[in-house]
Amino acid sequence: MTDTNIQQAADRIWQAWETGEPVAPVRDLLGDSDVEAAYKAQEINTKRWLASEERKLSGRKIGLTAKAVQAQLGVDQPDYGMLFADMEVPDGEDIPLSRVQQPKVEAEVAFVIAAPLTGPHITMVDVMASIGYAVPAIEVVGSRVANWDIRITDTIADNGSAGLYVLGQQPKRLGEFNPRLCGMVMFKNNEPVSVGAGAACLGSPLNATLWLARTMARAGQPLGPGDLVLSGALGPMVAAEPGDVFEARINGLGSVRAAFAKE
Repeated sequence: MTDTNIQQAADRIWQAWETGEPVAPVRDLLGDSDVEAAYKAQEINTKRWLASEERKLSGRKIGLTAKAVQAQLGVDQPDYGMLFADMEVPDGEDIPLSRVQQPKVEAEVAFVIAAPLTGPHITMVDVMASIGYAVPAIEVVGSRVANWDIRITDTIADNGSAGLYVLGQQPKRLGEFNPRLCGMVMFKNNEPVSVGAGAACLGSPLNATLWLARTMARAGQPLGPGDLVLSGALGPMVAAEPGDVFEARINGLGSVRAAFAKE
């Protein structure tokens, strides 16, 4: 893998962000399985956004936390993308579909970190002690790759297919709900369309967060106070259309809504 290929992959994804038009997959440049190269392409565009001072990091998102999706893409671990402050949408505020390319919606547990997670030996105890609170979240994922024609290197280079996110507004401490056993139902226009539980997310959203904390520490970008972690989908994602209103209800955490503007 050459630096030229990585730069070209980053440029192709950047073009889609700039124009709003999906592009061809980047695996022709990065290969189907070179995860390291894909993260380098992701980092190029992250640095572009931060250098422009138009965006501010707000946290990380975890993807590919379902074993079935990992098998589909031929991988054995999750992936991550960067969250930026401008991706946040207040609960119930209309979302123009133009803000996300090919939008799909999924329900998640979001954690807000209150203490640094650094060093080479991060444990589950460290993760649980570092979490300030949890809230229900809806992630609006989107793909800059045409027709969602993605493999692992495509979605990583595309910032983990990040789009927008909506957070619930009743923070809960870890002891107030069961991350592994919490059930989730997501409604689309008052009809149930996705059902799941915390166990669908790498066995528990805390397991996914531990994976992320260790991964980011190794990468020299450790999680710290104020960072938001979208820990991964609790159930299947659902495509969004103009006028759709989604509500996710998670046992012990409450509910959160995402409303899409009508055309």
